[in-house]
This record gives sequence, C-alpha cells and structure tokens, in this order.
Amino acid sequence: MINTRCLSRATLRAPHAPRLSRDVASKSRPQVRTATHPYAHRRQQHFVRSVATVTTLFATATAWQWYNGEKIFRDVHAEEPPQEQEVEFEKPRRQAQSTEDNRNIISSQHLQVLKSWENPGVYAWGSNSGRVVAPDSQESFIKSPRRIPFFDGVLLRDIKLDRNFAAAIDEKGDLLQWGTAFSKETTSPTRTLTGKNLKSLAISRDRVIALSSSGDVYTIPVSQEEQRTGDKPASTSWIPFWGSSNNISYRTRTPPNLAWGEKVTQISSGLEHALMLTSTGRVFSFASGTQDFPAKGQLGIPGLTWETRPEGGFDIPHEITTLKGFPIQHVATGDNHSLVSDAAGRAFAFGDNSFGQLGFEFNPEAKYVDAPSLLATQKLYAGTSQQASVTNVFAGGNTSFLTIEATKPVASARDSTRVQADTWGFGFGLTGQLGNGRWIHNQSSPIKIPTFSGLYEYDEHNNSVIPIKLHNMSIGQSHAAAIMDNVASVAVSGKSKRLTENDTNWGRDILFWGNNEYYQIGTGKRSNVPMPTYIQPLDQRAEEERTASVFGWGKQLREKDMHRFQITPKSKVRVNGRMVDMEQKVECGRGCTAVYSAV
Repeated sequence: MINTRCLSRATLRAPHAPRLSRDVASKSRPQVRTATHPYAHRRQQHFVRSVATVTTLFATATAWQWYNGEKIFRDVHAEEPPQEQEVEFEKPRRQAQSTEDNRNIISSQHLQVLKSWENPGVYAWGSNSGRVVAPDSQESFIKSPRRIPFFDGVLLRDIKLDRNFAAAIDEKGDLLQWGTAFSKETTSPTRTLTGKNLKSLAISRDRVIALSSSGDVYTIPVSQEEQRTGDKPASTSWIPFWGSSNNISYRTRTPPNLAWGEKVTQISSGLEHALMLTSTGRVFSFASGTQDFPAKGQLGIPGLTWETRPEGGFDIPHEITTLKGFPIQHVATGDNHSLVSDAAGRAFAFGDNSFGQLGFEFNPEAKYVDAPSLLATQKLYAGTSQQASVTNVFAGGNTSFLTIEATKPVASARDSTRVQADTWGFGFGLTGQLGNGRWIHNQSSPIKIPTFSGLYEYDEHNNSVIPIKLHNMSIGQSHAAAIMDNVASVAVSGKSKRLTENDTNWGRDILFWGNNEYYQIGTGKRSNVPMPTYIQPLDQRAEEERTASVFGWGKQLREKDMHRFQITPKSKVRVNGRMVDMEQKVECGRGCTAVYSAV
C-alpha cells in the first residue's frame, strides 16, 4: 500500500512529477533486512544513552525532594481532607410563663399593640436639619424611627411636620411648637396658643392653621419672635368692660356669616392657600402664607389675584360659590392645588396642573385651573358595567389620590353586590410618590395603584368576603403612607376568660413609598421607593429582645423572624391610670415622618 503521508510530501515537492501505479510503486520499494541495516548499531547506542540520561535525572529529582522533606510532593498530592462541621440543631422555643407571655411568643404584632398602649408617645424620622424629628440631636438625618423624649407618655390630638418647624396639639387642646424656624435657642416643644381647645392642624410655608372644637380657625406665625412682636388681638370676657390681651400674635379666620349651627369641621393647607369645610358642606378658601399670594388658581375663585382682591386683609376667607349645591364631604390640598369630593361620589379639582396633579390633560398654554372642575371618574371604569363613587381625596406636594368604590348594578334581590375598592393616583411621580412602581414625570390621567386596589379578605366574624379599603392616607411633599382598613383585633386584654391563650392582638397594615432623600420612608436606606413597602417595627430593640428571649438564635435568624410594623387602631385602653380611646396615627410631612399616639 502506498504511504499517503510520504506521497503527499512528494507531491508537494514535485507537483509535476508523474504518478506511479500501485504495482510499479510496490516493485520500486527497496527490500531491506533489519539485521543488516547499516544504522542499526547507532540506533541501539542512542537508545542506551537516552535511558541512562532519564535514569540520572530521576535519581537527582528524587534526592532533591528527599533533601527538602518532600515539601513539593505534599503540596501537590497530599491535600488535607475537609474537617467535618458539627451540626447545630434548632433550639426549642422558650416555654411561656403565663397566658400573656405565650401571646407575646406567638405574635410580634401582639407585642407591638401592647407596647403602643403601655408606652404612648411619638416616633419620628427623616430630615433633622431643623431639629424637628430629634430636637436634642445635632444629626442631619434620623434614618430609622426614634422616640422624641418630650412626648413619652403624652397623647396628642394632631401633629404636623416640616423640615424646619413642627406643631402639635396636646390632649388638653394647647398648641406646641418647635424647630429652628420657631426658635434657634429652644430645643424642646413649647406651648404657644393655649386655652382654645384646638383639635386639628395644618401648616403653610410660614404659618400654622389651627381648628378648635367649637369651629373657630386661627392662624399663628411659625416664628416665636413674630409671635412676640406681632399684633395681638384683644380677648373677650364674659365680665362686662373687662378685656385682656393674649401673649402671642395670631389671627382669627373663621368664615363670617355662617348659618345657625354651622361650623368649620375640616381644614387643609398648601404652601400659600388653605381650605375650610363646614358642617353643611360649604367650602371656603383663604391665603394661608405671607410670602406669596396664591396665584395658581388654588383658591378656587376665578379672577382672584393680589390686584383684584377685595378690601380688608389679604387672608380673609372667600366662599367657593361654584361648589354650592354639591354637599362637600372631604377637602385636600397639595402645594399649589386643591381637591374636594361630595356626598354623591363626585370629585372636583382646581389649581396648578403643571404635573397633571388635577387629573386633566396638561395644557402648556393654561397651566392652572382657577375654578373647581369635575373629574370624569366614571371613564376609569368604561366597559365594566361598574358604577364608580369617589369616597375620599388626598393630596400633597404635586401629587393627588382618589379612593373609589366600584359596584355592579344588582339584577335581583338574590344577587349579592360585591364592592371593589380601588385607589388612583396622578401628578408628579419622578421620585416614586405615585406608588405604582414607575418613575413618571407627568401623570395627567389617573392611574390605578395595584397595592391598594381590588383587594379582599375573609371576615371570620361575619363569615363573608369583604373588600380591603383604605382607612387613611397621609401625603407628604414627596412621600406618602397608607393605612389599610384590614380586619384588626385589639380586644385581647389578657384577663378575659372567654379567650384562649392563643388569641392575640394585631393591628392594621401600613405601607410607605416615595422620595427617600432624607430617610423619611423609614427603611434605613436612602434609595427612593416607587412601590408601597412595609417597614420594621418602630421599637426594633424590643422586637430583637423578644426574638432572642424566645428562640435564643443568632442575629441572622432574628432578622428572619422579625415581623413588619402594624399600626394600632382605636381602642379603649388604660393610660396613666385612666381609660381613654387611643389609636396610632401617621403623619408624612415635608421630608420627615411621625407616628404618634392620638386621642
């Protein structure tokens, strides 16, 4: 047979050489016998020398390894076997010492409820540039919820927060103020307006608006210096010819000429304007700040400007007459816009619409609407045969929200009507404050918030499925919080014989979202949160101590076992030796947040 490799080389060397046939090639191959080959002796000598050389090298390497203690051989081939780790079994749960102790072991939420009853007060976090959330600290940010020592054991009626000032109403109805904008020397909340039996608050850019239980509305300067030097109205007395002067400057802005028995029931304020709602459903507006007069239609009075305002004070109230005939039930204000809703489930908006916060298509030639305009909420449910009814309105910064209950018409008396509770948001959402998981600069048409829409739960008490509605929302300038109206239980006192040792308290779910520049969300991180999220319990030390005492595990397992924060709903409990109706409330301010014990 022809050697193909040799033939290829031959062909390459002589490409024009003629090919030989198989027979000719076989005959021309030389016939050589191995025994008489002339080079056989030389090949044998070369083989002997190669074997000797390899033997010598091997002996030398062996001696070198033996001399060095066979270190190389051990490193390459003698790997130590891995040590067996001792298996650590999960430790058993601590045995309860009492019925109440067993409830604490079972549920973190039960412990949270008890702590809120036993230790009422205020937790605050976020920006501390104005020494608001931590008056006794020089820290710029408070990253996680921290108690304000001044309010330990104190119940409040309301609280409002700004980065540079804050105001609160204590249980007696007196106004408390603090922060650097109030006073740079005072580091503790100070009583200012007293004896008015205040019940709720609102804040503008530089003033505090307070509503009394009798329906009177007061505006107070934020600055303590202005309170001391400003005009002080004369107080009236039941004693004839007897009058006295208040010790601080304030103005009364209760709407004049109210009907018999009519009084202001709600107040809300933006940066420069405020709304007042009366018990008969009428709405009044006025300028609530002193830096700029409202000029973006947020007062709801067409044509009202600084130049066209009537005689008298610049902040006198004006009734929004275009809302007559619509019994308004709720009012809300953002920085420069307003929202209202009536008893028939309709919503109206007016003011600035630069980011679509009114729910209308943005028009660059008309950036604001100066008269209340109806929102087409029924279009949101087009093609579903559902009837939409607005139940509440919320606003803050440049963002707005609606809560809507959608129902289908009942065909017969046997059919059961299922209510679908939804939440819709619109406006500015570039830092996540819309809560829909997206970063949107301008959302002019309402968009459904999935976290708070179409939710249901089973009510064991009534043996039926019910919708999970929103109990309340607090909208700050760029972040927000929502309290769910889920089924809660705060009936366990630990003394009832009808309850078992496994019955526990639990509160309502509360979620936060939006801008987190100042750690105002409460996650301990600074990244913005576009989707509503839970945070850890306010008293994390108590939660960690509970988990450690119950399970005795390490830090990693304690964090895994830690529950989320649940807010305590209203219940009658004993505080400081007396029975009171108390609940926890949340307040999202401008760059900061607070959760407080409210009455």
